[in-house]
Amino acid sequence: MAAKMLLLALLAMASSLAMASDPSPLQDFCVADKDSKVLVNGFVCKDPKVVKAEDFFFRGLDKAGDTVNKVGSNVTAVNVNQLVGLNTLGISMVRIDYAPRGLNAPHTHPRATEILTVIEGQLLVGFVTSNTDDGNRLFTKMLKKGDVFVFPEGLIHFQFNPGHTKTIAIGALSSQNPGTITIANAVFGSNPPISDDVLAKAFQVDKKTIDWLQAKF
Repeated sequence: MAAKMLLLALLAMASSLAMASDPSPLQDFCVADKDSKVLVNGFVCKDPKVVKAEDFFFRGLDKAGDTVNKVGSNVTAVNVNQLVGLNTLGISMVRIDYAPRGLNAPHTHPRATEILTVIEGQLLVGFVTSNTDDGNRLFTKMLKKGDVFVFPEGLIHFQFNPGHTKTIAIGALSSQNPGTITIANAVFGSNPPISDDVLAKAFQVDKKTIDWLQAKF
């Protein structure tokens, strides 16, 4: 059964290649040279003559992340910052561990679509559409082991473990560096902080409520 779950995860990763948002590579590979001082959109290529198998290798996705935190989840990312061989390939992945009642809080990936596979446990997942004349529509689904759900690029989405046992999921993303904007952290925890006048008006609450929220972030 574990082999079948791994196959599903690999298929999910392969699927995301078809909708990659990063520029297409112009050579077999462009391993990131993270020591280069040249600034480009992405990373400069390492000299192919010094590229090694280790540049395409990452170890540790079998290990559970620490979910002892305020939200009860942990994301282990494998993107170009951890695996330099992903540079220009338009794909990355994550392992997400959820404690019972754990949450991967509402967030967006500004540069990637995400496809998620539940390996163990269950998840309540969902995403919200962009602004329309009819408001923002919520699409939500309860997932069980082996189920797959896709979150379109740039849209706010979340995952919540409603159960009393841990959950594990694998996600594939259509960018080597998808980026993450966690909504609450960005709005209430920015540095410097957004004016409480602005947030009080936006959320239609008093400034004391905003100050209380900002203090938590």
